[in-house]
Amino acid sequence: MSEPLFRDDAYLTTADAIVTAAADGAVTLDRSLFYAAGGGQPGDTGSLELGDGSTIPVTDARYGEDRSGIQLTVDGVIPVGTAVIQHLDWARRYRLMRMHTALHLLSVALPYPVTGGQIGESEGRLDFDIPEPTLDKEAVESAVNALIAADHPVTTEWITDAELDANPDLVKTMAVKPPRGSGRVRLVRIGTVDLQPCGGTHVSSTAEIGQVAVTKIEKKGRQNRRVRLTLVE
Repeated sequence: MSEPLFRDDAYLTTADAIVTAAADGAVTLDRSLFYAAGGGQPGDTGSLELGDGSTIPVTDARYGEDRSGIQLTVDGVIPVGTAVIQHLDWARRYRLMRMHTALHLLSVALPYPVTGGQIGESEGRLDFDIPEPTLDKEAVESAVNALIAADHPVTTEWITDAELDANPDLVKTMAVKPPRGSGRVRLVRIGTVDLQPCGGTHVSSTAEIGQVAVTKIEKKGRQNRRVRLTLVE
C-alpha cells in the first residue's frame, strides 16, 4: 500500500518515505507525495533524495494494477528498504491544481453532462454533451472568471458508496466514473456552487486560480462541444 499524502494535503512539497517495491525504472513507496495519474490529471514529477544527498528524477506516477501502490518512474533501481526524501515539482503541480479547479468551475458555468476532459499545466479542456449549435465564448469565459473572483473555498469530504448511489446527480462525467470498491468516495466541494466526486488535487480557494481564458470551442460531434481553457499568467 502507498499512503496518498497528496489526498489530505495538496500543498505538501517534501516528505520522507521507504521503498517497499522496486524494479528497473520503477519504485513504490510506503507513502507517496506524488499524485498518481487519473481522472484526466497527469502524474506528478519531482525527485527522490537518497541518503548520500544525490537525487534521482521522478518522471511519472501511476497506480499499479490493483491500485494499492503508486509506482514512480525513475532512472535505475533503488533497493527495497531504502529511505528517501520526496521532492515534488511544486511549480508544475500548482499549475495543475489551478487548472483542475478551474475545470470544475467550467462545469458549473456549463451545467451539461461531461463526456471527457484533460488537465494540462497551461491548458485544460472539457467535452460537453450540449445540443445547442453554438456557445458564446466570451460569456463562458466571463462566467468562469466571475466564479473564480468570488473566492469560494475548496474543501474535500467523503461519502459512502451507498450514499453516492442514492445521489447519482453528483457524478457529472459520463465516461469516467468515480473509483469504487473501498466503500467510500471522495468529494470536492467548491463553496455553494459545486460538489462532485474527484480524487485530484485542488487549490484551497478559487481566487488562487487567477484569471483564465476560453481559447477555443470546438464541435466534436452532433452534440459534443470541446471547451479549451488556459491560465492567464
